[in-house]
Amino acid sequence: VQCLEMTTKRKLIGRLVPCRCFRGEEEVISVLDYSHCSLQQVPKEIFSFERTLEELYLDANQIEELPKQLFNCQALKKLSMPDNDLSNLPTTIASLVNLKELDISKNGIQEFPDNIKCCKGLSVVEASVNPITKLPDGFTQLLNLTQLFLNDAFLEYLPANFGRLSKLRILELRENHLKTMPKMSVFLFTCQPEVLEQIHNLKELWLDNNSLQTIPGSIGKLRQLRYLDLAKNRIETLDADISGCEALEDLLLSSNMLQHLPDSIGMLKKLTTLKVDDNQLTSLPNTIGSLSLLEELDCSCNELESLPPTIGYLHSLRTFAADENFLSELPREIGNCKNVTVMSLRSNKLEFLPDEIGQMTKLRVLNLSDNRLKNLPFTFTKLKDLAALWLSDNQSKALIPLQTEAHPETKQKVLTNYMFPQQPRHDEGTNSFCCSSI
Repeated sequence: VQCLEMTTKRKLIGRLVPCRCFRGEEEVISVLDYSHCSLQQVPKEIFSFERTLEELYLDANQIEELPKQLFNCQALKKLSMPDNDLSNLPTTIASLVNLKELDISKNGIQEFPDNIKCCKGLSVVEASVNPITKLPDGFTQLLNLTQLFLNDAFLEYLPANFGRLSKLRILELRENHLKTMPKMSVFLFTCQPEVLEQIHNLKELWLDNNSLQTIPGSIGKLRQLRYLDLAKNRIETLDADISGCEALEDLLLSSNMLQHLPDSIGMLKKLTTLKVDDNQLTSLPNTIGSLSLLEELDCSCNELESLPPTIGYLHSLRTFAADENFLSELPREIGNCKNVTVMSLRSNKLEFLPDEIGQMTKLRVLNLSDNRLKNLPFTFTKLKDLAALWLSDNQSKALIPLQTEAHPETKQKVLTNYMFPQQPRHDEGTNSFCCSSI
């Protein structure tokens, strides 16, 4: 029984052959795929094609060791061995001088051999989910590296000469033990100016789930950076020079210890996603209104008592969340956010809403549960697309009919039902439900 069948799912250099293939003298085999074959060792028939083999897939087996003969396949350009039982990467990997892509993720590998530097053509390395504690200095000689994935490892720092990897476009270091950015990433913040000139090409930087406490201002030198994930660290301040990341589209700062955002954040004109939920923010800067392309804003689980009126300038906003804060009112200008389709204001101290919410005619989902509202403005009747209006966590239906009544004091028309007035569930002055547990 063959381990696999012909497939067109991968873009192959040569052709994909079965595990037990016909070996003719004139046959040129460039791609072999032994994925999901329950193998405990590398099949010996591979070595018959050592001169022509360019891609080898050994994904999801139980291979514990790589034989020396494998590294005689010097034509190999892609070696894929994720989800095996490998405990080390042999020094003989240095023989694979034509290797461009290496995937050793989900193994038990503790380190790279220093002579990995001989694989000078490597452009993509995926080594996530391994107990790797450090990278050898030789790693910094992989000058053609464009993508490096080292998520869920045990890294505490990177080599001092990491800045030599000037072609890096994507760097993922999620869920490690990194404590300080200068120590672990000299190439970003303390290296020579000419190195920074080259490293500007970095487009994605993933550093979430570490122990970072500060973000040096030199991060602003990454002018081509589009995606920055710093969520789930211990960051207390964001340097004003973040404004230098002028190409930034996604900025994720969730679950840190930020107490304020710099005014310069308003200079990130291309920002489409800003997540600052689960921090200690007491206010948002007025300059946030300058983010004219912003589509998603999440400031839930903070200590906000008000929102800046400039929020009304966010005309591209689609999703807005400010759950679990201390908001007692909303600025009237929020009605100018006419493209918002989902807005969540759960667990605040809202006692009334401005009439201008009736201008947000594209609203489809609105969560107002766990507030102190006594009624809703009559302008809610203009929200024709509203499909879900949550007034209580115990609500059985997404939409419950509203009745028109006269406000007892102003005599103006308002909307109400049996759920009003709302009774807040959390204690005075506390937000007892942390959004990180949601």
